[in-house]
Amino acid sequence: MSFSNEQMERYSRHIILKDVGVKGQKKLLDSKVLIIGTGGLGAPAAMFLAAAGIGTIGLVDFDAVELSNLQRQIIHLTKDVGKPKVVSGKETIGEMNPDVNVVTYREWIHAANIKDVIRDQDYDFIIDGTDNFPAKFLINDACVLTGKPFSHAGIIRFQGQTMTVVPGKGPCYRCIFQNPPPPDAVPTCKQAGVLGVMGGIIGTIQATEAIKHVLGIGDLLTGSLLTYDALKMEFRKVKLPNNKKCQVCGDNPTITELIDYDQPACELKSHQ
Repeated sequence: MSFSNEQMERYSRHIILKDVGVKGQKKLLDSKVLIIGTGGLGAPAAMFLAAAGIGTIGLVDFDAVELSNLQRQIIHLTKDVGKPKVVSGKETIGEMNPDVNVVTYREWIHAANIKDVIRDQDYDFIIDGTDNFPAKFLINDACVLTGKPFSHAGIIRFQGQTMTVVPGKGPCYRCIFQNPPPPDAVPTCKQAGVLGVMGGIIGTIQATEAIKHVLGIGDLLTGSLLTYDALKMEFRKVKLPNNKKCQVCGDNPTITELIDYDQPACELKSHQ
């Protein structure tokens, strides 16, 4: 693949980086990243991945844009209220970078379809931008069972957390949290609120992890949980051990088929 003059200019700040260069930028343009959830986390992740030149971005979301989304979901504009989020996201990315192919999935993710979505474009990396525990456990299990690396994240109030799971190279989300909490045990962002910029801070870290994985550079958040407290302006990195008794990636896994959990949406469970 040879770059046009326009592409050489667009990606010039990447190309001059020793760890990226022309070869690395080609890897980005040839790569495919799936973003499940085009909201507070997925919106900034999608925009930075598009700007970076990720060649194919998949957007999964069933919801339509609401006015209350605009405080944090920066891929959507006021004119997009009422529009499907995946359509709004695709339009914004198209205006930002015509090099990017956007594949949209306006559907709920569940046990019966998630593997098909992941395999549809043979995605290289998955970003979990969802806001509920059933989806997070489902994404973890699907990625572990299909061998796909992914970035988990959650935000609420003034706090956020993220970790990267590379199957076979560290603990998975279920290693640490094991099972979804009881319904109503943890408030939703709608109930508890969230500082709008939290999605940008954590979502761009997720995008960074995707880019590093594609380029094969740096250290991923594999085996570590990164937490952020905006009020204290403090990041903490907690080392996470493998759980040999994990139900999906342990020595004797008991989950070999995907499970749908039926419970109301709930957001971040803080790791103490």
